[in-house]
Amino acid sequence: MAPTVIRDLSDTSGYWAAIWTMCPMPDVHVICDAPVGCFNLVGTAVPDYTDAVPHIENLTPATMTEQEVGGKGTADKVKWTYDNLALTGVLDNKQVIVVSTAESEMIGSDHSSLVKQLGTGTKFYYSNSLAEDEWAGRDRVLVWLWDEYGAQQTATVTPNPRAVNIIGPTYGCFNAPSELEEMRRMIEGAGGTVNIVFPYATTLAEMHRLAAGAVTVVLYKEFGMGLAERLEKPILTAPYGMKDSNAFVRALGALLGTSEHAEAFIANEKKTTLQAVWDLWRGPQGDWFSTLDVGIVAGRGLADGLERFLGEELGMKIAFSTARPRRPGDYDNEATRQHIHKKAPSFLFGSMNERIYLREAGARFTNYIPASFPGPAVRRAVGTPFIGYRGCVILMQEIVNRLYDGLLNFLPVDGAYAAARGQGGAPAAAPSGQSGNLRWSSDARDLLDAELQKLPYLPRISASRQLQMVIEGIARQQGATEVTVDVVNAGLAANRS
Repeated sequence: MAPTVIRDLSDTSGYWAAIWTMCPMPDVHVICDAPVGCFNLVGTAVPDYTDAVPHIENLTPATMTEQEVGGKGTADKVKWTYDNLALTGVLDNKQVIVVSTAESEMIGSDHSSLVKQLGTGTKFYYSNSLAEDEWAGRDRVLVWLWDEYGAQQTATVTPNPRAVNIIGPTYGCFNAPSELEEMRRMIEGAGGTVNIVFPYATTLAEMHRLAAGAVTVVLYKEFGMGLAERLEKPILTAPYGMKDSNAFVRALGALLGTSEHAEAFIANEKKTTLQAVWDLWRGPQGDWFSTLDVGIVAGRGLADGLERFLGEELGMKIAFSTARPRRPGDYDNEATRQHIHKKAPSFLFGSMNERIYLREAGARFTNYIPASFPGPAVRRAVGTPFIGYRGCVILMQEIVNRLYDGLLNFLPVDGAYAAARGQGGAPAAAPSGQSGNLRWSSDARDLLDAELQKLPYLPRISASRQLQMVIEGIARQQGATEVTVDVVNAGLAANRS
């Protein structure tokens, strides 16, 4: 059987998962058993465009070289790195964790014994980088951290019947600050208090306090359920859309014994936050949603949530939906690419991969909205959640504004004639008849109609006008009195370039 070739790999490895899960905690210092390049990617280059963090400061590479790979092994380099960090005071009041990488795993490096010779409490974490993706990796490292640092210290923890734990985010989670802020707001609105946000907004020393929580909220379906189950408390997941948000607040209120508080919060949200949704739905914009189709490539929780909110509540057609990690039956990247090339949707929520596919397809009329990584997207502000009530407003507002922009782009109609000639000024006169009214052969008209059917519905009329002007401009340049199939093909090619 031929091997499966993975196109445009979307997911990172268990090593990246370990770094991005451990390093948000300021009382941790990670030594990665890696060459400089593998440290630089996860520690400096990529977090700058995912989290707008220019450098993860509590991460140091052991600077593996050919000498270690060739037979010496990496133990001496790891010890040298540790000793230098300790001498300069970097490790003061820090819990040190040595993490394996794909490179160290390939040569069989296992530092379980070495860490016992280093400072008290230093531990080794085998990231399983060659076998696990970032989702399974995050889930496993969260459980490992609890088993190693939290579970043994729970005897002194006093349970709090109103306390709610949040599992997630880590570094490398799309839109994390906003999602976390909205989740805090919803928990407090339902009558609860946020206990621990692990690992994003806490320390390793505080991890045992997870045992005080009465309820655990898993922010991402992609990871975190393993730790949530370890805590043996009721589990909820982040909601998307109006119906799911209502159900989430009611369920949390019931678990905390604050149902009256939760109902009051829902009633107030309908009068305040969700008023924008109602106003947009009652206006002329409400007629647009059923004409739109949408493609989705996002984390599993967001993909599921967008399907329900955009598809079931707003009536948009779901052209395709693919989750990361993939669900049974989901497209792989090549199938997603082929779908976009065949018929691009009105809107596409996705990553840089899907944005490239749109460019390849010349899909100018598709509105791309960042919704996942990989890809540069600064989301440090807390006002752009996709979850919860505010997420409903942000999503609906974003879609409507993109539609306004799309319509506005077609207003300066004379520009199409100038673009067809490669210069400005007024369009040249038609060889016969009025400008814009050349005869078309039936085959040429059918070809243009077929091309227009591939475009999103709303801009189709404006696009039809623009394409017709480009094509007729080419016909005039050729001195033709009729638009033929060859002229249409030339115009379509020019429009894509």
